[in-house]
Amino acid sequence: MRAIVVGAGIGGLAATLSLRRAGHEVTLVEQTPRFTEVGAGIQLAPNATRVLRRLDLLDAVAAQAARPSHVSFRTWSDGAEICRYTLGREAEDEFGAPYLLLHRADLHQALAAAVPPGSVRLNTVVVGIDQDDESAYVTTASGERLGADLVVAADGIRSAARQWLFGADEAVFSKTAAYRALLPADQVADLDLPELAAWLGPGRHFVHYWVRRGELLNVVAVFGAEAAQESWTARAEPGEQLREFDGWDSRVLKVLERAGQVFRYGIYTRAPLARWNVGRVTLLGDSAHAMVPFQAQGAAQAILDAAVLGDALAGATPAEVPAGLDRYVRRRLSTATSVQTGSARAGEEFHLPDGPEAQARNARMAAYAAEHGFMPQATAWAVDVLDQQAPS
Repeated sequence: MRAIVVGAGIGGLAATLSLRRAGHEVTLVEQTPRFTEVGAGIQLAPNATRVLRRLDLLDAVAAQAARPSHVSFRTWSDGAEICRYTLGREAEDEFGAPYLLLHRADLHQALAAAVPPGSVRLNTVVVGIDQDDESAYVTTASGERLGADLVVAADGIRSAARQWLFGADEAVFSKTAAYRALLPADQVADLDLPELAAWLGPGRHFVHYWVRRGELLNVVAVFGAEAAQESWTARAEPGEQLREFDGWDSRVLKVLERAGQVFRYGIYTRAPLARWNVGRVTLLGDSAHAMVPFQAQGAAQAILDAAVLGDALAGATPAEVPAGLDRYVRRRLSTATSVQTGSARAGEEFHLPDGPEAQARNARMAAYAAEHGFMPQATAWAVDVLDQQAPS
């Protein structure tokens, strides 16, 4: 079976590797002239790192990562700890794989290095996807028409393929934006920061954690906004982040003050779809289910998509591709949609105003941590996606 994967982000690379692992011939098409991955930190829970182990990439990725022992939730004004959830060796023993913190580029590089160069077509812009009963086709800007038995559209949150398949449908602004920055460890060594923490406040929250084996501190400061550009490279105005988080705990402000280059980006999502596939073409990752990052599951869900796609098409003949895609979507759509919903709900909870609602939230979190140890969403980390059966 021959497949074309459109888009060489994390989802597209993982899909390429998973389909190759399933025994299929894969061509990866990417519009940029070379593999690049912008962005900063990324969290990978055990549901995703378990897949990396199956792809024989976990050791390479883990070598570049930090491994937190826990995550600390704190109040915005004085940094008092609300609760902490276990993430270290206990979580790895419980869920069968580690929780890793890493630079997005390190994950991307490990995935890209595992794809044979002969399987990649860089600098190739896709301008159309179509199909007939026997094949699916990708049309490029140069006029080529590439045929295969399957096309996987992993072309991101601004997916053109999604519109080609399902009609006009734009990304939705979440009414939140974020500042992001990376700081060398020695610039914040005097602040005694938790290794992974989320500080919760009215209309805002602040997350920081180590990447690159603890050499860099990744910072994400989320706030409400009426409008914001969706860009990984737009820079904040000098001092803007300090004004936005005025009055917060001094450690938060010192981190924001010491950050050299601060980027500002709008957080966008996509509305849930009733299906992701049509015939021999399917969506994967952000093109199917872009979500707010407030449960740190965006990349993980794309990796899980890739794993289930490979499993659903293992041993499939060209004639069996549409049925295999149906199996893939049945196994992934409801879960990914649930994570979309849960991530949005988490943002609402994080941003509650001071008062009874925030106090009740803090009490719930502390009680849950005391009883269970792990985060509420950790129940999903134990599910082995390749052992799941598709619902009928």
